[in-house]
Amino acid sequence: MKNAYTLLGMTFLFVFGGAFVLLNQAHAPTVDEELLGVIENTMPMKLTSTAFEHGATIPSKYTCDGEGSNPPLSVSDVPEGTKSFVVVMDDSDLPQEIKNTMGITKFNHWVEYNIPITEDGELLPENYYNNPEIEPIGIAGKNSRGEEKYSGPCPPPQYEPKTHAYVFRVYALSKMLMFDKTPTLDEVEDRAKQHMLQNAELVGYYTRMTQ
Repeated sequence: MKNAYTLLGMTFLFVFGGAFVLLNQAHAPTVDEELLGVIENTMPMKLTSTAFEHGATIPSKYTCDGEGSNPPLSVSDVPEGTKSFVVVMDDSDLPQEIKNTMGITKFNHWVEYNIPITEDGELLPENYYNNPEIEPIGIAGKNSRGEEKYSGPCPPPQYEPKTHAYVFRVYALSKMLMFDKTPTLDEVEDRAKQHMLQNAELVGYYTRMTQ
């Protein structure tokens, strides 16, 4: 009789326990749902321009062969907690001879920091520095020419490589940046990395055929 009760109890636990597990599995998220949640919460920030696509040629309008105006830039999928943006652009494809002469490893073309967040994601409009009708947006740092503005691509045609890659980067920061004097691109970028939430890149190419 004792064995009969024991068997009956074990049968009850097996049936009830199995039903409980099945019920939990029915309400638990599937693996795909869990992965989808992770992807949605870690959407990478994107940097784009209406002037050219990532990996494409930069129109001469934005270079030393044209107007030399800066291309428009926009950002999307901005991380929560972003208080400001930093935009930089540089060229590391300089011929070694020029690098040695100037004592640099890359040519810094553009640095702008403390750019505020906008509803449409616009960072800086086209021809920002040459249009007096545009109100100041961020704060400019010094490029490798010592100028506090955008300096367009201008690869020297007498040197290899003739085609240079120009890397535009945006940093989403958790705070605004403060400097005692006008900073260089490297100084802004070093400080930005201490407060960076996310960053994104946009790469464009340019070949200068004439001097």
